[in-house]
Amino acid sequence: MSGLPLLSLVIWVPIAAGVAVLATGSDRNAGLARVLALIGAVAGLVVSLPLYTQFDAQQAGMQFVEISPWIETFKVTYHLGVDGISMLFILLTSFTTVLVVLAGWQVIEKRVAQYMAAFLIMSGLMNGVFAALDGILFYVFWEAMLIPMFLAIGVWGGPNRVYAAVKFFLYTLIGSLLMLVALIYLYSKSGTFEILDFHRLPLSMTEQVLIFFAFFMAFAVKVPMWPVHTWLPDAHVEAPTGGSVVLAAIMLKVGAYGFLRFSLPIAPDASHALSGFIITLSLIAVVYIGLVALVQADMKKLIAYSSISHMGFVTLGIFIFNTYGLEGALVQMVSHGFISAAMFLCVGVLYDRMHSRQIADYGGVANRMPIFAAFFMLFAMANSGLPATSGFVGEFMVIMGSIKANFWYAFLAASTLIFGAAYTLWMVKRVVFGAVANSHVEQLNDVSPREFLVLGLLAVAVLGMGLYPLPFTEVMHQSVSNLLSHVAQSKI
Repeated sequence: MSGLPLLSLVIWVPIAAGVAVLATGSDRNAGLARVLALIGAVAGLVVSLPLYTQFDAQQAGMQFVEISPWIETFKVTYHLGVDGISMLFILLTSFTTVLVVLAGWQVIEKRVAQYMAAFLIMSGLMNGVFAALDGILFYVFWEAMLIPMFLAIGVWGGPNRVYAAVKFFLYTLIGSLLMLVALIYLYSKSGTFEILDFHRLPLSMTEQVLIFFAFFMAFAVKVPMWPVHTWLPDAHVEAPTGGSVVLAAIMLKVGAYGFLRFSLPIAPDASHALSGFIITLSLIAVVYIGLVALVQADMKKLIAYSSISHMGFVTLGIFIFNTYGLEGALVQMVSHGFISAAMFLCVGVLYDRMHSRQIADYGGVANRMPIFAAFFMLFAMANSGLPATSGFVGEFMVIMGSIKANFWYAFLAASTLIFGAAYTLWMVKRVVFGAVANSHVEQLNDVSPREFLVLGLLAVAVLGMGLYPLPFTEVMHQSVSNLLSHVAQSKI
């Protein structure tokens, strides 16, 4: 496998599979479309596994590098590579795509081929974002991945899907245009679009601050950070289950990844100078959005606000500039990918049966769906940061890093353990426990073998990462140390 262009494969295999699925045409061939989509998703996962098995954890630099000329006039190259920071996200994307295809197997009945193709193509494009080492290549993948998600929300979403899709697209597009301006400015200074060359570029403090804010607008919207988070609850509520899963598990991570690949290494002095501003926004997200989640009546909206709160932990961990914080942020990103995907899939299981996401419409679900209730309870506990689940590991590491930076950062961040338990367990109590609430709940059937497989795979991931996080942390350690040492060196 070592001679193969692995990163090109993880990008183009899902995209090619998506095109093949589209070619099946109308819903008369829905069965063929589903099978092809599953084969394509599994193939995408299989070609991504060697990235982990052949990864050299002792090396801090880029691995599996591919480079060839693309737009020679502007010195734009097709340049791919991964380090310990980006590699895990490609695996997470490929794994999540398989789950999304399985989750939509019977639920999606109209435009099946187009639905499956949208998620396969989006998977390849998101892998491209994590692997790109050329600024323009990164930007192309970054913008292109919006299109399948826009279609997924706008075509297969809920009653207000068009409003939610347009709001999602406008928020993310406007932020991205400032990133393009910053990339063009960096090109004018360096004569290249190579991201790694940008890292070595000497910039004045004024230049760094302006570039930092240009990138900040693009990445903060994607995370999303408070106060540019308002598109996310709308998008989640209206999106089909698969759309919510990919949005929470992968797309939010792209913003945080951008901070690590662009903002910190290109503008290290500005990053340090403005860290208090970012930390303040992060802590507002952790505390305030946690309180907002408490009053939600819609399960999807509650989990959406929960995602914003947990991503506040990630940006906090990144901008306290120590190993515990940064590695904790990365672990939290992967863990949140598993947990948020699982929570949205659980809501999807209930919605497929009752066509309601309102907490008040449920009660006593455990009496009719005991296996589902066990899964839902496990994922709720993980969302609350219970030890031995993946949710605990990242939060604990970020709190440890925060204590090194400032006791009050850690104190406020740790409040999420209380708020998280409050809103998550309050929801589970009302939905799962107690007497059977009504005749609709009385008629519920427990999970099907397909649903059991999807939730079971996520349960293994959540528990495996919680009990033994070393395989995740050891591959990122050298790259994190390298990034922190680079950020510590002033460019002025």
